[in-house]
Amino acid sequence: MKQPLSLVWDLDIIFAGGSASAAYAQFLDRLEQQIHEFREQLTGFGSSFADPHGAALETLVDTMQRILLGIREADSFVGCLTAENQNDKKAVQLNGRVTTMSAEFSSALTHFDQILKQIPDDVWQQLLASETFEAIAYPLDERRQLAKKKLSPELESLIGDLAVDGYHGWSEMYNTAVSKFRILYDDNGKTVELSAGQAHNKLHSPDRVVRERVFRQWEEAWGEAADYCADALNRLAGFRLQTYKHRGWDSVLKEPLDINRMSAKTLQVMWDVIERNKPVFVSYLRRKAQLLGLESLSWHDVEAPIGAATKPYPFDEAAKLIVEQFRRFSPKMAEFSEMAFEKRWIEAEDRAGKRPGGFCTSFPLSEQTRIFMTYANTASNVSTLAHELGHAYHQHVMNDIPGLAQEYAMNVAETASTFAEMIVSDAAVKNATNEDEKLALLEDKIQRSVAFFMNIHARFLFETEFYEKRRAGLLSVEELNALMISAQQRGFQNALSEYHPHFWASKLHFYITGVPFYNYPYTFGYLFSAGLYAKAIEEGAGFEDKYIALLRDTGSMTVEQLAMKHLGIDLTEPDFWQGAVDLAVADVQAFMEMTDSII
Repeated sequence: MKQPLSLVWDLDIIFAGGSASAAYAQFLDRLEQQIHEFREQLTGFGSSFADPHGAALETLVDTMQRILLGIREADSFVGCLTAENQNDKKAVQLNGRVTTMSAEFSSALTHFDQILKQIPDDVWQQLLASETFEAIAYPLDERRQLAKKKLSPELESLIGDLAVDGYHGWSEMYNTAVSKFRILYDDNGKTVELSAGQAHNKLHSPDRVVRERVFRQWEEAWGEAADYCADALNRLAGFRLQTYKHRGWDSVLKEPLDINRMSAKTLQVMWDVIERNKPVFVSYLRRKAQLLGLESLSWHDVEAPIGAATKPYPFDEAAKLIVEQFRRFSPKMAEFSEMAFEKRWIEAEDRAGKRPGGFCTSFPLSEQTRIFMTYANTASNVSTLAHELGHAYHQHVMNDIPGLAQEYAMNVAETASTFAEMIVSDAAVKNATNEDEKLALLEDKIQRSVAFFMNIHARFLFETEFYEKRRAGLLSVEELNALMISAQQRGFQNALSEYHPHFWASKLHFYITGVPFYNYPYTFGYLFSAGLYAKAIEEGAGFEDKYIALLRDTGSMTVEQLAMKHLGIDLTEPDFWQGAVDLAVADVQAFMEMTDSII
């Protein structure tokens, strides 16, 4: 791999010129025309199904999949533009245009789904078994079954149309509020202005004085923006609840569970097992407080590094480490990652104006992906980078299958990313050159278990309670803060001395309209990937092709079916979940043994 590597991604190879790209503008024009033609095709079907051999349906499905991939391409590009420069007003306008097109397509899909719904059952089964539709039989049938649980096409179209300036509009308003977020920070006597992403990195500083000062500023700044955030969160939830009410859906978890192709029983069993094992992680948090010379940890101490974890990891060094460790399990994943680094598919520069957080987004027509983050040379950043490369590889192995079969859910998406992250973090611990470094890296690894078992659980508890209370009316900033603190206390089993009341305002995930309850899929992915990792260690080189086969199936079955087919396990029983949690518990036990002498 050639070095030095660029920390700035290349978007021009997809559409040259950024938000002023003529090629992108033409692409959007063509996409709009395709959506218009799709609507006309739908009209041609009439009110009854008269296509027993599926020829006309095949044409319709082909058009639909082409538009589906086109919208993903368009959305990914504008998403990259708005992330890399929050002050790009033109990109914000383009994002609005893409959102509108996406809503128009969704509206058209309600009529497409109605066509699927009206096909006689015997004809439908014959169509699904045919060579034409076999590869996309699951997602097509999924659409048909869901259509039976929704309103009429006219009302569903109306909901989609109103969502552009309502539902999605509130999400965009939140993004605007975040783009204005600034913290003034004293950097060696020089006052600098930090964006949300830069300030968030400071919250993980090894210097507690820095963490504490930035956390106070962070809370204060989000407090100033809280009224706007509360408006957005309340209205988003209200839109969802009204939609569910009219569809006759009682549970707020119905939609996220459907999206994640997951049963309520699987979700409940997963949380039950985690809840039973939390005391182990509470003991870890108490031990960490002792190591930091504290009576108990504050919110900003939970992810603080210990000892040699402060060792810097320059970007080039991180890239080399990740590729080397991937190669031990999957030469194909290593080769893909090398390509991603060398072809500048990663935006990692630490600069002002970028949005906070990290993500991986795919360009299915270009058969490329892009990774976004703000890299600050920490061990945690290395893990994030490996995580996002796991996402990218997942899409890479699916590029040659039909668009509908590429639509995998968030929980299995997080499986691929966390599996990649686990490979790197576990290797880093085992390859540590001394006990101090090993302890620091082990602790960094345990932090992720705490995040998935406690922090994510707190988010889930907050949203569950928030939606129940929102049925009765709007919640004030004070009520949202109280709900957040209560959820964090339950999530962390009262192990912390200070919590983050405005976390609901600072966390983008609560405001993403595409995926409600953007929380528990992370925990699912973390534990499911632990099972995959154990399998990979057991099988060695023979696991690579099996792993690829599993990834390629993620858009074509439920998670329960996926687990049974590729791992032979039942996700509705606690045994698998306990075995996965045991791997994290073993890390805590090793940490406690290593620190007994220090304490």
